[in-house]
Parts: sequence; C-alpha cells; structure tokens
Amino acid sequence: MASATLPPGTAPIKAEFLVSVQPRDVPDDDAAEGSTSHVNGRPDTVPGAEGTEEGGKKLSGAQRKKLAKEERKKQRGANKGRRFQKVRDEVELCFRVASGKECEFGSECRFTHDISAYLAAKPRDIHFPSPEDLSDSPPFVRLPDVEMSENGDASKTSLDFTTTCPIFQHTGECRHGLKCRFLGNHVRTKENGELGLVVDEEKKARLIAAETELNFIDGDTLRKIRTKKYPHPIADAYLKEIQNNANDEKKAEDTSPAVETAAEEPAPAAPQSSADPVDKSQDDTPDVPLRPVEKKRLHWTGKTYLAPLTTVGNLPFRRLCVDYGADITCGEMGLAMSFLQGSKEEWSLVRRHPSESIFGMQIAGSKPQLLVPAAEIIGRECAGNLDFVDVNCGCPIDLVYKTGSGSALLDAAGRLGKILVGMNKALGDIPVTVKLRTGVKDGKNTAHKLMPRLAAEWGASAITLHGRTRQQRYTKLADWDYIKTCVEAVRAREEEEDLSPVPIFGGGDCFSSEDYWHKMDNYGVDGVMIGRGALIKPWIFTEIKERREWDISSRERLELIRKYAEYGLNHFGSDTAGVNTTRRYLCEALSFQYRYVPIGLLERLPARINDRAPAFRGRDELETLLASADSRDWVKISEMFLGPAPESWSFTPKHKSNAYGSEEGQG
Repeated sequence: MASATLPPGTAPIKAEFLVSVQPRDVPDDDAAEGSTSHVNGRPDTVPGAEGTEEGGKKLSGAQRKKLAKEERKKQRGANKGRRFQKVRDEVELCFRVASGKECEFGSECRFTHDISAYLAAKPRDIHFPSPEDLSDSPPFVRLPDVEMSENGDASKTSLDFTTTCPIFQHTGECRHGLKCRFLGNHVRTKENGELGLVVDEEKKARLIAAETELNFIDGDTLRKIRTKKYPHPIADAYLKEIQNNANDEKKAEDTSPAVETAAEEPAPAAPQSSADPVDKSQDDTPDVPLRPVEKKRLHWTGKTYLAPLTTVGNLPFRRLCVDYGADITCGEMGLAMSFLQGSKEEWSLVRRHPSESIFGMQIAGSKPQLLVPAAEIIGRECAGNLDFVDVNCGCPIDLVYKTGSGSALLDAAGRLGKILVGMNKALGDIPVTVKLRTGVKDGKNTAHKLMPRLAAEWGASAITLHGRTRQQRYTKLADWDYIKTCVEAVRAREEEEDLSPVPIFGGGDCFSSEDYWHKMDNYGVDGVMIGRGALIKPWIFTEIKERREWDISSRERLELIRKYAEYGLNHFGSDTAGVNTTRRYLCEALSFQYRYVPIGLLERLPARINDRAPAFRGRDELETLLASADSRDWVKISEMFLGPAPESWSFTPKHKSNAYGSEEGQG
C-alpha cells in the first residue's frame, strides 16, 4: 500500500497518482490568521521592536516607543491591510458621463468627457464564459471565434458583442455603463452612429429586490459618525450609569477598607494556580444588571454556520457558500473604533446579499465606551437587515489582542459583561452572540467558567466556542472533549435556574460530512461552525446537508470558480478596478482551494484537514492545475474569467507562497 511509504500526517494518496512521497510545504494558517495585510506581511510585527532599526543601529527606549506608536497609528483599522493600489484605465472617463448622465462639474471635471478617446484607448472587452464553455481538457474554457475589427471606427474596436456582463445579466442594467469591461453585452449603435447603453427595464423591475445588496451606509451618515454628530443616547446613558456606579464604588472603598479585605477572599479551588489573574477577572461582574429585553430568539439547532473570516469571508464568498448550503453567514470582523471613526471600508463589512437568509456582523473592541455606541449606530442603520451581532472574543492576532480586544476579553470577564449588557440595550431586539476560544494560554482553559455566565448574566443569545487557546493557534487539533465540558456547564446552569437554552456551536477542524455528524452526535453542540473547511472546499455544506462525501469533478470545481468570479464582479464592479479587485479575492480563494485533495485519489476516507498532501497529479489536466501551489497558476485560472492580468497587477497570498508580480500595484 502506498500509504505505508508516506510519512506520518501525510494524506493517503493512491500510488498511481503520487509524483513524490515527500509532503508539500505546510501552509502557515497561523501566519495567515495573524495578518490583515497581504502586501507587507504580518501587521503585528513592529519594526524596531528588538531594539534596532534597519541599518542595525541601536535605538534608545524613547525611540523604540515612538517607532512602535507610529507603527500602531499606521495599522489602525482592521481593513488598512486590505487597501491596495487600484489598477485603473489608461484614460479615465467621468463616471457620470459613462452612465449616460450630465456631469455637474462640466469642463472642470478632473476626468475626461471624450467618450471616443476613452473607447479608443480602452482594452478589448473580456469574454465571460457560460457554464457550457467549461471543460476539463485544455484550454479548459472555450472562447468564441470572434476577431476584433482593425478598420473603421476606433472607438468601437474594443467591443465584443458576444460577451456577457454578469451585472447586466443579473439586474438588467450595468451601473458602470461605458466603463464596463464587458460593454458589448449592453451597448448598441444608435441611428446617428453613437453608442447607447441598453437597459432591460422588465428584468430590472423583476430582479432588483433579489439582487440589490443591503446595509449601504450613505456619505452623509458616515460624515455624521466621523464628526461625532451621530446621536447614540442609549449608549450615552448606559456609559454614564456605569461611570456613576464606578465612582460610587470608589467612594465606598475609600470610606470602608474592610470591604476590600472581604472581596479578596479566595474562590473555590480551580485547576489554575491561585496566582492566575484569570481567576480574579472571572469573579468580576458588571455594574449595571441586565434588564430583560424582548430579543428575537435564535432557532439555530441543526443549521450550518459559515465562520466569519477576515479578508476571505467577503460577500461573494458568502454567496457561494449559501449556494452550496450554508444557512448562517457572518461578515468579516470589524473594529469598533473604526466604525466610530466612520471608516468607509469598515462600514462596507455590514453589507448583506438578499440570498443570505440568516446574516450577522462581527465586531471587536476592548471596552464598553467603543462597543456600545458602535452597536447602537449599527443597530439603527441596519435595522431589519441584521439578524445578530457577534462579539469577537477569540481573535488571537497580536494587533487585536494587545489592545485588549479579541481573545484578551477572555481574561476580563467583568469588562466583557459590561460590554454585553450595554450592547444588548443598544441593539434593541437584535440578538448579541459571542465567539470565543477555550482560553488564552495553553493548558489553562477558562471557557468552562466564562460560558455559563454569557447568557445567564449578560444576555448572550448564542455562543460559539473554537476548541483552541489563543496561544495554540493551529499547531494542534481542536479540543472537542473540552468543548463538550463547556456545553455541559452551560446546560447545567440553565437547568438549575430554569433558563431557556441558547444555541451553542463548536468549531475546529471540521472537514467532512462524517466528521460534522460525529461532532453533532457526540459533543452536545447544536451545530458546528465551519471556517478553514469551507475555504478549502466550499461545497462542504452540500456534503453535510446530503450526508455524503462528494467526489466533486474538476469541471464542477471550475464552475464554482466561475460562479465566484461572477459574484465578485457583481459586488466589486465590472470596470477595470472592479475586475482586478475580483481577481485579487479570487486568487485569495484559490490559495486555500488548491489544498483540496480529491477524495477519489485517497485510499482512506474521510480526509483530514491537517494532513499534508504529497505532490500528486489529478485524474485529468484540470484537476492537476487546480492542485497547483504556484500562485502564477492561480492568476492563470483567474484569466479564464477576468481576462489577462495587467502588467502592474500583483498578488501576494496570505500564506506568501510564490507571490505573483511585484509587491506594488495590487488589484
């Protein structure tokens, strides 16, 4: 058997498909999770932190402090790392003119109004293939035999009337007008010889509700938030109340020192050392008790849940997962501070597609003064289009942890309690959920103490526990036995106090239908949150729903990639900038999907997420291409749907494997 010759921890690939028995390099999921920047590496590494600058010169303490402060300022905002230099048109046409409207700036507009000059300089239309154009044999995508005219009107030589614009096909109108890279699908020559945009009014009226994204925040609202003119009276009253309570407590302590002595009485014995600061934090309680609020009950038992995933868990990817069976989706983590600063990028994270039937957003922050006002604004602006708000108590990256956010809240139960109570008040009937890890340090799990308090004392409507500590990251398997212990602790308190049970989801290492249902049947959870498993094989939700392992063909996987490109163009845009933003996120998705080993190649099922794949060839040329770890091949795949990548475009994946192009000029 081939598997006998493979090193331990290697995927058991059948001998006839092996190219080498040596496992490929392991993708560093820790580094990927620890980075929001795909250009400059991990944001949590601060130059000069070791006391030297680039030239090797020793820095003084004050210089190191100043450098660290400047670096933190540069990194502020969860989405700073997502900003890339956009690839733009050689000649930039005014957006209003491109849409067939009058420009209010006239001759003073900084963009050209010369349509003929713009079209003459514009690259040829991209051909977007239909599912029928896909094949598992080279060249994998069949292109129409259409030649570009070299004669006649130069402004029309870029047009391909056989192409399809995904936006026009979905909505009956393309919002990018003449700037669209698939223009030939929605433009016609008028009697006077000029080009006119086509609008399908019947399709537009019929599909607008099904295709229009929700939770758009307009510029005026962002301006109010940015200038601190947006009112949040509930948050203000709550914060004043906890401040008054804190002042009263301080006065009481000053006048009665005996109270302090009594408060320091040791808690009952616990697995941790008595010197562990976690114990003290778990004994703290919020100053303001939670008043019962009529919250929407979350009936999530048995539903599939796609984890919130930074960068890669964008709206097009979530749509794709919904197509394959995901019931609950959650937007990428946003920072409370950036929401309060009116960051356009941060507020884009609350966007929802109508196909997302149960949708929430995730927020991270360190204190009630940030999270409660942010929650009140979010609740008001997204009223009716937001099913829950998730508080991140699990993010392990230094950039978040060192500010007291993410997994740092695991060691600050009192502060977390104040946050949850305040957010519950500020959000009205929108439920507040919590996602957390088992603890901060390896061997010192604390979730079994914290979880029973989340719903009973502070009003959490659902809980998700990732079975790893912050320190552990992905170096070991998730501890599902401990997840079961925590579930039992929550259920025991609910039964003791006659409380309604809240949904509890577990998370970690789920990679197959068999694995999912084993966890459901044996660990007491109401569901399993799926993160990396969905990134590597988005069709895992279909497998779970149908209780089978799907030996998906390479052509079916290419159709999945085509669909992602289609959804990306609908979301990011079909102009030059939108095409290359879509390309960037598509390559990001492929940087995970290449890790899938087709189950028809395996000697043993189910596949395990942490198994390392040796070099192998697929059952056809397309399957081999889709397994390539070379990012140049990911770009090649993107070109099948998005046309040739511009010379100035580059791609650096989260895992940094064979970056494509230069470090500048990302799409």
